Amino acid sequence: MDLLALTDFNLVARHGGFGKAARASGRPKATLSRRVSELESSLDLRLFERGSRTVKLTQEGRALHERTAALLIDLEQTAVAIASGGDKPRGRLRVSAPLLFSQTAMGKLAAGFALKYPEVRLEITTEDRSVDMIEEGYDLVIRVNPDPDETLVGRILMRDRLVVVASPDLKRPKSDRAVPTVVRGASDLGPDWDVTARGRKIRITTDPVLRLSSLIMVRDAVRAGVGAARLPLSLVSHDLGSRKLVHWGDVDGPPIALWALYPSRRLLSARVSAFLDFLKGAFPSGTPEELAAFID
Repeated sequence: MDLLALTDFNLVARHGGFGKAARASGRPKATLSRRVSELESSLDLRLFERGSRTVKLTQEGRALHERTAALLIDLEQTAVAIASGGDKPRGRLRVSAPLLFSQTAMGKLAAGFALKYPEVRLEITTEDRSVDMIEEGYDLVIRVNPDPDETLVGRILMRDRLVVVASPDLKRPKSDRAVPTVVRGASDLGPDWDVTARGRKIRITTDPVLRLSSLIMVRDAVRAGVGAARLPLSLVSHDLGSRKLVHWGDVDGPPIALWALYPSRRLLSARVSAFLDFLKGAFPSGTPEELAAFID
């Protein structure tokens, strides 16, 4: 089987069309179409149903894509590892990380990693959106509570939890009276917060008086006494200890999990392995308090 034709087939299958695959890869559309046709001829199978404007994988094409995509990634990673010096970390390492983690910890982490591995050219991109690792060329992504993705594997770096905090000058809520709150973005529209405080479940009725686009901005506004907010414990741990903020309770719901994700657990490149080990060394326990101490 022609590996180049198989690679082009997977490129078209991943992008959902010859035109999209050509634009993403910079390769001529006619070349991709010819190679896929040659692969179909060699296998005596139709891999795509071609419409006037769209292409769709056949049942056989879907099976071939599912079984060969990961293998091609492993082959590519093996070649890159050999070319970059085998087990010695070197070369370009692209990482995507969420905004809050980047603002509070990634600068210090990146500097430490660069000093330890001077032959690795680390690039950190900060964004909260879900990225396509293969299409956008990332070696590793860090995400908060990511949706399941069968094409990716990973590990949890740390866990955190949301707490309701406020300035000591802001009185705690009584009965059903609404409390002024600071929230992140327009999407946080929930009128009530379910909280566990001193072993008792309570519901806080909120009156959002301020909407901000980052959690650091929210924390700073809460420090100024504008209102209460739901924030990660790691971000406010020092303020709670110094009594700049007071703890109203823990937000009910699933914990926050920070994941490191990568395309394949097999033949992991030396660069990615080194970065994962470095993160584990920085946060061996993976607790909110550990992250708070790191960003102090």
